[in-house]
Amino acid sequence: MSKLKNQSISLRPRFIRSLHLTRSTAFCAVLLAVATFGLTSCKVYYKVPANTFGGRPVPPSKLFERVLVGATVNGSQGFLQILDGLRDLRGTIQNINQTFPVSGYSGGYPSQIYNFPEQSKGLVYSSSDGSLININYGTEAASGSAASSAISSAIAVSADFTRIFQAEEQAGLLVVNDASVGGAYALNIPNVFQIVINQGDTVALAMVRNSDVLYRIFKLNLNQYPTAQAAIAVTGSVDCQPLLLPVYCAVAVPGNFDRPSGAYFSLDGSKVYILNSGPEAGGTTASISIMPQSGLVNTVIPTAPPTVSPVIATVPVPGGVTEAISDGSTLYLAGQSQNVIGTNGQPTGTANPNGLFAGYLSTMSLATNQITAAYSISDGNHNQFLFADDNTLWIGSQQCANGVRQSLFAAGNTTQAANYNCLTRFDLNAHTPFIVPAVTNGSVQVGYPNTNADLYYYGSLTGICWIQNYHKVYTAYGGQIHAFNTVDGSEINNTNITIQGTVLSVAYMDALTNEAN
Repeated sequence: MSKLKNQSISLRPRFIRSLHLTRSTAFCAVLLAVATFGLTSCKVYYKVPANTFGGRPVPPSKLFERVLVGATVNGSQGFLQILDGLRDLRGTIQNINQTFPVSGYSGGYPSQIYNFPEQSKGLVYSSSDGSLININYGTEAASGSAASSAISSAIAVSADFTRIFQAEEQAGLLVVNDASVGGAYALNIPNVFQIVINQGDTVALAMVRNSDVLYRIFKLNLNQYPTAQAAIAVTGSVDCQPLLLPVYCAVAVPGNFDRPSGAYFSLDGSKVYILNSGPEAGGTTASISIMPQSGLVNTVIPTAPPTVSPVIATVPVPGGVTEAISDGSTLYLAGQSQNVIGTNGQPTGTANPNGLFAGYLSTMSLATNQITAAYSISDGNHNQFLFADDNTLWIGSQQCANGVRQSLFAAGNTTQAANYNCLTRFDLNAHTPFIVPAVTNGSVQVGYPNTNADLYYYGSLTGICWIQNYHKVYTAYGGQIHAFNTVDGSEINNTNITIQGTVLSVAYMDALTNEAN
């Protein structure tokens, strides 16, 4: 007993030293953990600025270079998702949030985004169910319907959201939703497929498919006519609505138009350039019809059927025209032609192989109203135009595989002409077009193929936006997100920005102005 007790006593100091060592180690570990936490917690990944640009609200995502993406799962189930356009991510750096969805949205096929960053708002149209939904950029949530649900081939929205025009081609109606009077007025215009308005919402023009007719929409004075029949008889309109005490009318604009498909309004607000697509839409000659806006404003009420054309000049565009944009001195025109067009913008006298259409970018001097040059670009129906960083112009089109370039590619052509993708980067300094992604039959393939595994063709380009001052553009390209550097047109790795589903549209939510994209 005594020996055991003495042994126990002799072991005690060692135990105490061991205990002290254990406690010291644990204490040091805690200190190290606290210090490490302090260091890592000081690193702020998403810093909220003291003063946001234009007083815009701080969004829940804490992102300030947001790209809004419209996508669908199966054509009837759609969703909206936000990407980090600064860091090229679909979630947070820490991966806490793997995605940033827009809450409350349920449209089936969000094919078009009407972007109003100045008002921290957007409208998203779904072509499967006809819904037009408000999106609050501050809360990153859907906030109700902006207009009645109707399948529309084109929609135009005023910057103050007072008026929304819907071209309902299937129904043969042009609907004017006017919040100032709290009503919606459906004008009967069979086959109406396009509606365009100017920035000030003072001019509204409508086009009819497979027709050379151009209509303008005007608004009657309060109770000016007792019935639509009386208004039609005096103004020469094709229709006025409603039948009693009509408010809106549509009247044909005199002029020798050739399959008008759109319009571009001058930056100074004085002129409108009607885009006559001509042969691309089954017509005769592609051209630009120039008219002053003053005689087309919605407060100018005709007192007799108009007979004098307001067209002051018609400029033929041999390269074709379906889309236009201007920098103030030059009007850039994108379209297609069945003839080979020279660098001077005029036909060479040679037809394209197999009578197919080829894409061209034509330039027109606004000082002389003359076509000055033409450049070979992507084939297809051109409906996307965008200025971006590094003095570049980006042109997007759809169904490019139906043109000359694809036929050359299929024949084994190994030149640049064989690239039949749908996006063109145009250098405004060097005046050189470059189709992206860069593809050459047999040697250079796309960098980031879509799920169809096509190594040479992404597909139609259905949306594009410019991330201002960050030297990049985001696109909805062949049903997926693809981003490109504006410096040289090279593609950015899209691994961390791809979307599960079919991507239909994109918009830069934090653009400096509404006119940015």
